[in-house]
Amino acid sequence: MELTPPLLQLATQALDLVLDFKRPADAVLSAFFREHKKLGSHDRAFVAEAVFGVLRRYRYLSGVVPAANPRTLIIAWLIKARGMSGAMLEKFARPELIDHIRNVKTDDLPLAVSAELPDWVVGTLRASMSDADILALGRALQQPAPLDVRVNAHKAGRDAVLTQLRGEGLAVEATPYSPWGLRFKDHPAINRHALFLDGSLEVQDEGSQLLALLLGARRGEMVCDFCAGAGGKTLAIGAMMASTGRLYAFDVAEKRLANLKPRLARSGLSNVMPQRITSENDTRVKRLAGKLDRVLVDAPCSGLGTLRRNPDLKFRQSPESVAELTRKQAAILRAAAKLLKPGGRLVYATCSLLPEENEAIVEALLAEGGFALLPANELLAQHKIDLDTGAMLKLSPAVHGTDGFFAAVLVKAAA
Repeated sequence: MELTPPLLQLATQALDLVLDFKRPADAVLSAFFREHKKLGSHDRAFVAEAVFGVLRRYRYLSGVVPAANPRTLIIAWLIKARGMSGAMLEKFARPELIDHIRNVKTDDLPLAVSAELPDWVVGTLRASMSDADILALGRALQQPAPLDVRVNAHKAGRDAVLTQLRGEGLAVEATPYSPWGLRFKDHPAINRHALFLDGSLEVQDEGSQLLALLLGARRGEMVCDFCAGAGGKTLAIGAMMASTGRLYAFDVAEKRLANLKPRLARSGLSNVMPQRITSENDTRVKRLAGKLDRVLVDAPCSGLGTLRRNPDLKFRQSPESVAELTRKQAAILRAAAKLLKPGGRLVYATCSLLPEENEAIVEALLAEGGFALLPANELLAQHKIDLDTGAMLKLSPAVHGTDGFFAAVLVKAAA
């Protein structure tokens, strides 16, 4: 694709809007493209790639330009990440800027810059990880995520779907851990594929799929997905239950639950009951106290495990926002715990990398009594899944190829 001055200017405008970090980058870009309806698909692809490319390497690129502004950052990205030659860029940037970017010394960068993580995140991670592991994690988070999908076991079998997709010429393989997962080498427009449209496939990261396995919902049970969002995990749980029993999908956001409705219709499941709640203390929640067999809490979190998809998140979180999230996480987990029958199972999960959002929340509940930890590695082994990160599940893009995920499985003491 040929780079033109108008295209570079469009990418610069889009990046300028994103860099105030007030709203999610993908939402800003969607609004930008709505305002520029005449842009072709190749131009849109370049603008999106430039914006997310800069966000993935923002700390590094900010250090290789004499003055970090949207235009110079994109020039630096084109040289350092895309390998574009000075000759190709001479009509877009001064020779001295190109020479500076090409020749700047970057041998002794601080760990946080090399890992492309905020200093405060690196400081937190150092309590439980070596610098080498933090660097490997940071570099994995800088790579774009693959496209993972889940085969809806209520409608189709993974092997048959895999054979069909490969027969269509798609580069796809079975995921190593989830028994329902498929991973595409590229990013085909799967949302237009017949298997997606008929509900046989759902887009879902492999790590997220494993939460349904840890919850282990069975036919005929009473189950709740306490923070259902748009329902990816809800649908995986419903398929495990073979569309029997009752599965409550709670969320405080009407918009997220509205996004669940078309997915639920495609899935063929009839056991899901989406319900908007005002908070974890809603009367609809309290009415179910002591009645449920299993509850999943995929808690609102910093999202730092999803930086492959949302690289701007690291600039929109802070120690203060995480402290507020941990208060919310603890309150939600306690409210969800009250729903369980004696012997019921509670899974607490986040897509965070931070111990204060993960182990600390679980350990605080365990310390209050009434719950015991079920080792996640043993539960996965029962499903013949060769994945052992200890008693709590801790997934990393550097090690497992998934988003960063945490999960702990708790069982309520018998009466």
